Amino acid sequence: MKHLASTLLLALATLFASPVAAQAPCDPGTYAAPDGDFVVLVTSPAVAAPGLRYLFRDGRRGATTDAATPLACGAGEVSVGGKTWKPVVFRETPASFDSVGTNMTGVLIEPPGADAKRPLVVMVHGSERNSPVGGVYGYAMAAQGISVFIYDKRGTGGSEGEYTQNFELLAADAAKALDTARGLAAGRYGRAGFFGGSQGGWVAPLAATRTKADFVTVGFGLVASPIEEDREQMVSEVRAAGLGKDAEALVTRLSQATAGLLLSGFRDGYTALDAVRREMADKPWAAKIEGEYSGAIARMPNDELRRVGRARFDNLELIWDYDAVAALGKLDTPLLWVLAGEDREAPIETTRGALLGLAKEGKPFDVYLFPGTDHGMFEFTTNADGSRSVTRITDGYLKLLGDWIKGRASGPYGRSEKLTPR
Repeated sequence: MKHLASTLLLALATLFASPVAAQAPCDPGTYAAPDGDFVVLVTSPAVAAPGLRYLFRDGRRGATTDAATPLACGAGEVSVGGKTWKPVVFRETPASFDSVGTNMTGVLIEPPGADAKRPLVVMVHGSERNSPVGGVYGYAMAAQGISVFIYDKRGTGGSEGEYTQNFELLAADAAKALDTARGLAAGRYGRAGFFGGSQGGWVAPLAATRTKADFVTVGFGLVASPIEEDREQMVSEVRAAGLGKDAEALVTRLSQATAGLLLSGFRDGYTALDAVRREMADKPWAAKIEGEYSGAIARMPNDELRRVGRARFDNLELIWDYDAVAALGKLDTPLLWVLAGEDREAPIETTRGALLGLAKEGKPFDVYLFPGTDHGMFEFTTNADGSRSVTRITDGYLKLLGDWIKGRASGPYGRSEKLTPR
């Protein structure tokens, strides 16, 4: 009996000590504080039910079922720091539109109230294949008083067609999405434009040359070709490993060799690739080099590359030598570009130089950098093996996007550094 009683007391103590067990299930939605702070709660395949994914304006993120979640849920409200945050009721309008003979689907999210000067933004997604509809980012933008149109890129979600990474075609889709959003929100918006994240940094500026846009915003994108992205990723890898200039020069030659294969449809370039392979043969680090694709190409036999190389590496209509600088050179629309200071997926050296050069030439571009962040504007911890573990979106990033789109960016925004004078 004494043992049974002790076990029961221990179980009760554990139950009441656990915030996860004691917390009521959360309802999906956006909840706001009186001062404008907010948290977005959505269902996510990465979070087991009944948990929800959350994102705060300051970039804190996680699952409501996490042991250290900073919020508690009640009936139709949440509590943060002991204060009650109320739900924000958005107007959501499903839509479909035709682009280049393909039926596309999306949704317009509008904040409460009527405001004929409210900005309207089309979210241009990255290379992911999952649907952005119902995700945290659209609601995080709408929670800041911005109307948001989100759509499934072709071949994903509810949109028809084949998935592609053809920037020209994706830009045509984005331009048609903005035209559609303007029609849906007629009389309820002021200026309208694009936001593009990651691969969207190639697509959004190009889309702004295909239809009237009042602004373009880009997060952690590249002003470089996919070939240059591959080279810069490998250079970043050898620098992180402290391998020196000789290693940088060698991976640069590897990128040049693999580019020859890609640009010829895997018909030519094998002599140059074999020459680089011979140089790399006695380098222990070479087996760990990845880049975007060059590491994998270098480790495949030539016979296999001739047979399946194009099907494996060149099956998405990617414009390998895309001239991103030329596209931006045609753009006279105000642009905000936000760089992740330690971006391993989209290294910033070439992009930063190109943007500052264009700004110096008189382009109406604002460039911000958040130090200590990786792709996605994520802060991180570095593990013993050099890999990184994401912790949160850096504080100030979401607010910078919202304020700039509304035309009133003044900062400071977290640890950001503004690189352009205007």
